[in-house]
Amino acid sequence: MKRSFKSIYKLLPMLLLGVGMTSCELEETVYSSIFTDNFYKTASDAEKGLIAVYDAMGGLYGGPAATLVPDFSADQVYPRAVVGRNTLTLFTVEPTYTTQRSAGRTNESPQQIWISAYSGIERANWIITKVPEATMDETRKKQIIGEAYFLRAFYHWMLTKNFGDIPVKIEPSTSELKAYVGKSPRADVYKQIYSDLDQALAAGLPSFPAVVKGRPSHEAVNALYAKAALYNEDWAKALEKAEAVIKSGKHSLMPDVMDVYHHQKEDAARVENIWAFETDPISPGTGHQLVGLTGPSGSAGADYARTSFGSMFAYMSFYRSFDPTDKRRQLLDTTYVNRAGQVVPQRSITPITTEGVLIKKYRDPVSTTGSITNIPILRMADVYLIAAEAEARLNGATPKAYEYIQVVRKRAGLPELPAGLSKEAFVDAVIQERAWEFFAEGDRWYDLTRTGLFMTVIPKATNPVYPSRPVQPKNKYFPIPQEEVNANPELQQNPDWQ
Repeated sequence: MKRSFKSIYKLLPMLLLGVGMTSCELEETVYSSIFTDNFYKTASDAEKGLIAVYDAMGGLYGGPAATLVPDFSADQVYPRAVVGRNTLTLFTVEPTYTTQRSAGRTNESPQQIWISAYSGIERANWIITKVPEATMDETRKKQIIGEAYFLRAFYHWMLTKNFGDIPVKIEPSTSELKAYVGKSPRADVYKQIYSDLDQALAAGLPSFPAVVKGRPSHEAVNALYAKAALYNEDWAKALEKAEAVIKSGKHSLMPDVMDVYHHQKEDAARVENIWAFETDPISPGTGHQLVGLTGPSGSAGADYARTSFGSMFAYMSFYRSFDPTDKRRQLLDTTYVNRAGQVVPQRSITPITTEGVLIKKYRDPVSTTGSITNIPILRMADVYLIAAEAEARLNGATPKAYEYIQVVRKRAGLPELPAGLSKEAFVDAVIQERAWEFFAEGDRWYDLTRTGLFMTVIPKATNPVYPSRPVQPKNKYFPIPQEEVNANPELQQNPDWQ
């Protein structure tokens, strides 16, 4: 987050409260939180506590598990097989996440998503419980609580799309009894997400552009609501909330898709980037690994980064899936210019394959202390495609559905979809449009799992580095970290992973 003060509160993850004791002779006092009743009394307390809720975003996007976990699992990008990254691509993850932990890469694993999301939920619960009694401006108090509701909804959504049925945690862990919570069905998880977003909508959050960078606007709440409803197959709600963002007139697509990711146009891009993980180009600050991962190895490409490792590439088959006139293909490249001004051909991009394709969404050629490019979370292009899909799911390929998808295709330089598509063909076209629009943004895997396409698409996403992708039905959701199951007597492992 771009902010003038840093988080000073570090909480234990919500479920790492016990140690899985097997002997009944040992008893342990559980300290659920460092917060006490003496905190949250003033406006300063409330603001600092809220920053602690945002601090969990660093665990999700700094690694960044929130993007690498789904991206390395899907059919668009793949990792160089180092430090356990290939376990996601080869579907060899297991409940202990031993490979990632032994390689020091928990920050890139589903386990990090679990840890960070529940850490954020715990902190949000304290805000929601305690701040109503704080002595401070009532308008700001209401907004602080609204931001906490938004973040709690986001963290629960992040968890359920990765793990399926999960514990819904809506009270602070003031006792061991309240710390240990069992799983709720996905339907109940979404009920809670909806409830929290309703609270956030009623909190008087400012509309764009009168919003602090990195904080959710009123439009961001509706955008998250629309996407969560889409994943919940609640087409009417998804359409309603997406159209609320569209009709607000606050956000639009940037004319040039390249500018959405340009390191010098971050502020201008906020007209499209409704909510993003904000980086802070100071030391110490908040950054992420994507700049270094997606640039050429040996920091060889000056246009990509001052420091890059060549650890993340796009599949050649994905590159070829673009229409050559699609402007979004400019965000991929099969050559680059090295620091001597020479063009490096595709066969020499990386030693692991002659078909390496570079990703250009996270270039940062100027920063020396950390990345300055934000990671998009909710974009206006997403809202239009949510509206197009939801309308088609409800009413077929109507003129309105065509209108919404065409906004995105027009910016890409593509013609309208053929007239007269069936409902199924139109929805397939939207899912494909999402693939081209949101690659390397941590989105594609969830489109494949929510639609059931992962079982047919993933086995075809191969190359000389990964000639086989042995995906199984159980891979729709990741295993709950086994140490969390061991620590919480109310928690059970996902059935497919037992």
